[in-house]
Amino acid sequence: MLLSIVLPAYNEEQNISNTAEVLGELLAGESIEYELIFISDGSGDATFQEIQKAAEKDSRVKGAEFSRNFGKEAAIFAGLELTSGDAVVVMDCDLQHPPEVIPQMWKLWQNGAEVVEGIKESRGKESLAHKLSAGLFYRIMSRLIKMDMNASSDFKLLDRKVVDVLLRLPERNTFFRALSFWTGFRREYVSYEVRERQFGESKWSSLSLMKYAVTNATSFSTLPLQLVTVMGVLSILFSMVLFVQTLVRYLSGTAVEGFTTVILLILVIGGFLMLSLGIIGHYIARIYEEVKGRPKYIISRTIGDIRKNKNEERQRI
Repeated sequence: MLLSIVLPAYNEEQNISNTAEVLGELLAGESIEYELIFISDGSGDATFQEIQKAAEKDSRVKGAEFSRNFGKEAAIFAGLELTSGDAVVVMDCDLQHPPEVIPQMWKLWQNGAEVVEGIKESRGKESLAHKLSAGLFYRIMSRLIKMDMNASSDFKLLDRKVVDVLLRLPERNTFFRALSFWTGFRREYVSYEVRERQFGESKWSSLSLMKYAVTNATSFSTLPLQLVTVMGVLSILFSMVLFVQTLVRYLSGTAVEGFTTVILLILVIGGFLMLSLGIIGHYIARIYEEVKGRPKYIISRTIGDIRKNKNEERQRI
């Protein structure tokens, strides 16, 4: 049985060699047959060159490079498509996802688990701003997709049948973490402590996390559209209360010119309208991207023994 490990990498030249060596030693020591699939997500440094060097040392190291930066989601799905294993692990290539957990996942899979989720016990050392933005992101996503995202991660093992289901999904705007949950299947869990990066810095900023949240929320949930209806109802209720108040004052003879009230109404209703149009516009943009049918990613070159039928299939997508 073969274990494939997918490792998305964006400007991670400092981590490639160490990651390949650490994973290779661990899996060889556990007598697990494996392949490592590195995906360079349009990196601007020497990430792909480092993948080539690692592949020259170990034929089980393989890789691909995107023609430009398509994002982590695209890198994950590209890696899934290029794997050959009976089970697939997705993890970060900076080893913040501890490799020591992989043998536990492998054993759970051998015992019948089809999805093994890595659950964070802690987030490690992060700045206060990053922790707050990450916490807000996970709270928003948990409410939108109706699953607990606070401790979830992209670190998980998938059976081949689960990988095949994910690859058959036609959508271009994907959210791997939520889609793997949506597929169902028999699920087990392992906990882990997030490690500190040995080299480099995190590529996630507070702004990129919020952008990631909005993109994934609209690609996986219609709840934001329902908020437009809620805002409309609130606006109507507010208008009715104001109408009753104005009518009572008019009948009691205490009515005055309502310049301030008119301004407030315009601002409140205008704000609701602009926010509603923004939400609707974002969904229209998602529909536009899906209708165009462009591929999730473009691979410019590969390294290692990646099967030809995979390449031919990728060109047809």
